[in-house]
Amino acid sequence: MTQRGRATRPTGPSGRPRRTEGPRGGERVGAPRGGDLGARRARLREVIEPVVTAAGYDLEDLSVSRAGRRHVVRVIVDADGGINLDGVADVSRAVSAALDAAEESGADLVAGEYQLEVSSPGVDRPLTLPRHWRRNVGRLVKVTVRGAAALPEQRAAGDRQLTGRVVEADDERVVLETDAGRAEHGYAELGPGRVQVEFHRLDEIDEADEADDIDDIDDEDDVEDEER
Repeated sequence: MTQRGRATRPTGPSGRPRRTEGPRGGERVGAPRGGDLGARRARLREVIEPVVTAAGYDLEDLSVSRAGRRHVVRVIVDADGGINLDGVADVSRAVSAALDAAEESGADLVAGEYQLEVSSPGVDRPLTLPRHWRRNVGRLVKVTVRGAAALPEQRAAGDRQLTGRVVEADDERVVLETDAGRAEHGYAELGPGRVQVEFHRLDEIDEADEADDIDDIDDEDDVEDEER
């Protein structure tokens, strides 16, 4: 099982947040106070996305928010098979170095102090791209099917909710296993999918672990009997 994790890395030397001075400590001279966060995200993406891609991951999301006197830059990355804690830390260091280099060259990325956070997607993140569905094969999801008809000869009805297990997924469509059987859907038919937490599966795993522990105890007893 691939461990998914989170790493937080304040920018600047010795792990301290960066504090810039002079005109770079705030907005550029003549710029509107507060700046345009959309434009900042676009500039940050130009720097960050190539670094993430070069490391072998996909940039799933990038956001900039205000936290008191500083900004928080959040970067969400993922890959087929997931990303472990070491991978998150590696990406965080590479992104931090790229931001440092960009700022040293005079790029206007984030005004004043900022903190960089790199993490992997949580199970609550919506499935919106083919790779999201592919990475969740075998999991139970809930999704809205847009104007789908139950049968080909029927007229398209309104949107409906569908819950099923992802059996297959490629660049064109996804196959879901539902109570009514398997159904194939093109991505254009689907809204964002949501992974459903299955508590009974966790119970099955716990029971399997307990059974393994009992077997181990029985084996130890057999060894002791043979030694006697």
